[in-house]
Amino acid sequence: MSLMSVLTRDEAQARARLLDVHRYEITLDLTRGDETFDSRTVIRFTVRGKKKAADTFVELKPADLRSVTLDGKPLDPGALDGNRLPLTGLTPGEHELCVDAAMRYSRTGEGMHRFTDPTDGETYVYTQLFLDDVQRVFAAFDQPDLKAVFDLTVTAPEGWTVLANGITAQQDDGTWRAATTPLISTYLVAVAAGPWHSVRTEHRGLPFGIHCRRSLAPYLDTDADEILDVTRACFDRYHEKFEEPYPFDSYDQAFVPEFNAGAMENPGLVTFRDEFVYRSAVTDTERQTRAMVIAHEMAHMWFGDLVTLKWWDDIWLNESFAEYMGYQTLTEATLGGSGGTPPRKWGTDTWVDFGVARKAWGYDADQRPSTHPVAPENVDDTAAALLNFDGISYAKGASALRQLVAWLGEKDFLAGINAHFTRHRFGNATLADFIDNLAGATERDVHAWADAWLRTTGVDTLTPKVTRGTDSTYTLTVDHAGSRPHHITVGVYDRDPGDDQGHLTLRESLALDIPQTGEQPIGKRPALLLLNDGDLTYAKVRFDPDSFTTVTGHLSGLPDPLTRAVVWNALRDAVRDAELPPTAYLDAARTHLPRETDLAIVQGVLTFATTQVADRFLTPDQRPAGLTTLAALCRDLIRRTEDGDNPGLRLTAVRHFIDVAAHPDTIAAWLADGTVPGGPELDPELRWRVLGRLAVLGAVDADAISEELARDPSATGQEGAARCRAALPDPEAKEAAWEAMFTTDDLSNYLFTATAQGFWQPEQTELLKEYVDRYWTDAVELAARRGPAIAEAAGRWAFPVHTVDAETLALGERCLTEAAPIPALRRKLVDQLDDLSRALKVRNA
Repeated sequence: MSLMSVLTRDEAQARARLLDVHRYEITLDLTRGDETFDSRTVIRFTVRGKKKAADTFVELKPADLRSVTLDGKPLDPGALDGNRLPLTGLTPGEHELCVDAAMRYSRTGEGMHRFTDPTDGETYVYTQLFLDDVQRVFAAFDQPDLKAVFDLTVTAPEGWTVLANGITAQQDDGTWRAATTPLISTYLVAVAAGPWHSVRTEHRGLPFGIHCRRSLAPYLDTDADEILDVTRACFDRYHEKFEEPYPFDSYDQAFVPEFNAGAMENPGLVTFRDEFVYRSAVTDTERQTRAMVIAHEMAHMWFGDLVTLKWWDDIWLNESFAEYMGYQTLTEATLGGSGGTPPRKWGTDTWVDFGVARKAWGYDADQRPSTHPVAPENVDDTAAALLNFDGISYAKGASALRQLVAWLGEKDFLAGINAHFTRHRFGNATLADFIDNLAGATERDVHAWADAWLRTTGVDTLTPKVTRGTDSTYTLTVDHAGSRPHHITVGVYDRDPGDDQGHLTLRESLALDIPQTGEQPIGKRPALLLLNDGDLTYAKVRFDPDSFTTVTGHLSGLPDPLTRAVVWNALRDAVRDAELPPTAYLDAARTHLPRETDLAIVQGVLTFATTQVADRFLTPDQRPAGLTTLAALCRDLIRRTEDGDNPGLRLTAVRHFIDVAAHPDTIAAWLADGTVPGGPELDPELRWRVLGRLAVLGAVDADAISEELARDPSATGQEGAARCRAALPDPEAKEAAWEAMFTTDDLSNYLFTATAQGFWQPEQTELLKEYVDRYWTDAVELAARRGPAIAEAAGRWAFPVHTVDAETLALGERCLTEAAPIPALRRKLVDQLDDLSRALKVRNA
């Protein structure tokens, strides 16, 4: 059998011209054992034309292809070539293809993933068919513009419940049948089966349900009201925005194990990673993130599921729209709906979290060699398309849409997208269709905007220049490095001479269009000029010298958290661009975070300060002092929260204190006592976090890890133990972890990631030296064997990120040149090597 083939855009277009696909009848049998399941598929389709016979193919990746018939006549199963079964001599008219196969369960989160819960031994399976993994479950013409209706029947073990895109019911013969879907794309078909714990309700006449593993039932029940409240509030808000009603017959949300993404927008059955069912204490910002993901996936019901892209070059139409709409709709739902419902805390300041946690993801991705336009024109095949699910398609695209709304106005924006839904409902659309529909709702030149924002790459930089006039008043001009137009707000801030607390007062907000026409009067010299105040555009901003002095001394005195987020992002960008010493960033954090009130900012700054500044940008000689600074900062935050008024801030400070602990005594005492003095008590997440840091410091052994695993034998406990064992500063432990990752192929996607997270530690540079050399060959071979999901994990988590030196950079560049890694790994290596090169420049500067 030949290698698996990826589908090219040309092949998809040719097949779409040839075929109309009407219906799939899929029968799955999940009772055939632990390794495979049975899959029988009947596809009814029409070949266009009048006279000429044609050839095409159907995709599937079986363990065993037992039989194939076309219009009742058998085809040779041996004709399967990789993942393609040729269909030759197709005459115009109606056809019926029947495929009977055994398919393999997955342990990598692709296709039909199978998981056995170590807590209670119960087994669960679920599908993840995006982007081209439907062929791992059933035979299909696997491309988004060949929509069809789907009838699904599933045989499942006794005691299981089967969930699908439509309402499911158990039949008299014991099988489960799902309601026929409307027209949807193959990648959106979904099944989740197992002994689920379910909470069900109705809203607006539709059945709503949330589902999880039985072992997580107490935790889901605790949060069920909140999850359903978010779901109902967003559902209602979308119906206020969209003229097209929700297009499916039910709304289930299943929290599933070992899920590779945050969630997946399967119509009627959204799947989420089940870390969103919280076993341990979390902050309000983390609850807000869960609420945003719920809002994001629900937006896809319209943009992605009802109206679907024709080809993967328009993936931004799905993800950018859902990202923008998720944050914006959650903000609006938080404030209460039109019925006067009270505000909810789970959506407060969502755009602050976006600015700190998501936007930086976009900025980083857009400055690497792998950058691409938000809407690329050349996505030649599915392998290339899969690489574009990144910070550009999500965060940059959402930022572009937010800028578009600021420029266009929300009324015209919503009019355009409602026209888009009406014209393309249950069909497919392109970027051109979307822009045409927006253009029909406004007099603005949306086509020119799209060319400037969606067809270009890179991040513009805006720098203020303040000039004094003859009458002691000042003017502002903005230097614009880049090509995009920007509609921004400029914040003009003054200091109160009588205020010894460092507060800054907003004098005025100036609306400014970039490129600028003429100078902007600003009156007397302000203490701070902040470009992009309110964060409505996507651009790096810099400070004039006087404003930078104000920022370093009075950042925490800015009145609005979104304003502070813009400033922190500017400082972050300056560090990454080697314009601000990383030690200066730590000094700013040490000065201002103890007075910060927004938890998303605290979490974002501490994460960057720890994982990037301390672990990568500081030299080995500088790192101990950096960790000391961060530990002192965390102690300050812990002291500040002794009264119990801000448990989320205290939890965040405790977590980061553990992560930066240079000596084991304090955190070892916490573990022994089972609590931090004054709280919080150490729940499973904190216990594994402490144990992991103690492992890095050589303050625990394998027996202690086994004892903790006996205390917490859950799936997350298994991951915690794998992370801790790999972190031990012991040659045998390191070799065992390496063999588990790169040789045995037994690890699931989550256990692979946990092992990789523990393996590389900046405190263990000498011990790990030999593995830096081994990584390149072993990762390339692993990716080729196990496929894109593990390849991505190997490139992201198993890469030697803390080895910041020219030799590692040279090894990586040689690997890219000589070793031919598969596309998923190559993309991660390109990004990691660029980040390594950037870290070297920061150190040298």
